[in-house]
Amino acid sequence: MSMEAISYWHWWILAAALVILEVFAPGAFFLWLGIAAAALGLLVYAFPAMGWEYQVLIFSLLSVISIILWRRFFRSRPGDTDQPALNRRGEQYIGRHFTLGAPLINGVGKIRVDDSTWKIHGEDCPAGTRVEVIGVEGTVLKVERRDEHAG
Repeated sequence: MSMEAISYWHWWILAAALVILEVFAPGAFFLWLGIAAAALGLLVYAFPAMGWEYQVLIFSLLSVISIILWRRFFRSRPGDTDQPALNRRGEQYIGRHFTLGAPLINGVGKIRVDDSTWKIHGEDCPAGTRVEVIGVEGTVLKVERRDEHAG
């Protein structure tokens, strides 16, 4: 098969393959390439004399346009969720109180939170002090002292 013989059904096969690939490797990327291929297949069906150079150019343009449009749409409509901190684990601890097992020295320390240990930053205080998580910076919890000693 020469490049001159690219037909509309070639683009539809490519579209189907890209959509199937999206099913096995989700990420909303191959889907939009598949949509571009399907749209180009319709154009080639309507204009069968279109050369392969134009087909590749139009496929490239349609792919870029479809991805840009999807990203703009997706960013303008963030998904609502009943658990907004689900994938931001540190933010789940904001507002919780903990007792320091070891002192905070030079503003740095660690606390045990459920089944893990977290690095913390805050004012220096001795072991046994109650602290509240007030923020998160990456994987470091920001804490403030809530009382002098646990009791």
